[in-house]
Amino acid sequence: MNLKDPLVSIITINFNNVKVTCEFLESTKKLTYKNFEIIVVDNASKENPVPIITKTYPEVRLIVNDKNLGFSGGNNTGIAAAKGEYLFIVNNDTEVTPDLLEKLLAPFYTDELIGVVSPKIKYFAHPDIIQYAGFTPINQFTGRNKCIGDHEPDRGQHDVPGYTAYAHGAAMFLKKEVVDKTGSFAEVFFLYYEELDWSARILKAGFKIYYEPGAVIYHKESLSVGKNSVLKTYYLTRNRILFMRRNVSGLNNLFWPLFLIFVSLPKNTFTFIIKKEFEHLKAFYSGILWNIFHHKHGARIKLFTKNQL
Repeated sequence: MNLKDPLVSIITINFNNVKVTCEFLESTKKLTYKNFEIIVVDNASKENPVPIITKTYPEVRLIVNDKNLGFSGGNNTGIAAAKGEYLFIVNNDTEVTPDLLEKLLAPFYTDELIGVVSPKIKYFAHPDIIQYAGFTPINQFTGRNKCIGDHEPDRGQHDVPGYTAYAHGAAMFLKKEVVDKTGSFAEVFFLYYEELDWSARILKAGFKIYYEPGAVIYHKESLSVGKNSVLKTYYLTRNRILFMRRNVSGLNNLFWPLFLIFVSLPKNTFTFIIKKEFEHLKAFYSGILWNIFHHKHGARIKLFTKNQL
């Protein structure tokens, strides 16, 4: 291997879906870049993944957690075990394209401040439809942002590479130096908003986040969102507020709670009652109350050590 063929650690999580994980692993056989290791972290699945993965993919390093650590903790397990100079955190419900790793590596050689690169993400079942082509910044009042290109037919309108506000958790390629300086995912998030929070810390540390449309990956997430689960309602509510507490400062920190109290709270309450979604209503309020009773997790710290995460 030459100097431009560093070791890449591919990290993915399995949770009760070994069939999908195996489909992902099968797709990695098409990769033309060869200097990589694969780490699969099982988050205490009910179905034992060990026999099929170790037999079918003996080259894969399988780590089995004794409890479900969520997206954040599961990936942190893999990050801690990784040996690569670069880490590729990727969902198990994706399939890679042959030149993906080369395309993701390339931007790092053009700007030494780039810390993370995310590819163009497209829907697996609708390969002509974009899911991600970068993120807009989080609105400092509402705690919401937009995924650029989502649900748009790919006509080349998002084929210009460039810097973006956040990496996408389904496919984020970063250099090990980022972990050394910023830590990794904040495990308090468990799932949702964790990559946005880490991205914010990465930017504060002086790194840049880059969107590379020449690199493409296909995500098996459904094109139609459908009805959210109660768990999703809870974590989106809880973690949106948590993100704002950790990452918004100055005068803006006075205004976003007002938006929550006077706009978001009555709007969601009314919507859940009208739809008779009382379990979602309970989850929504539980997410708010969690933040009231967990003050320490809202501390804003410029750079985090592993113990502070």
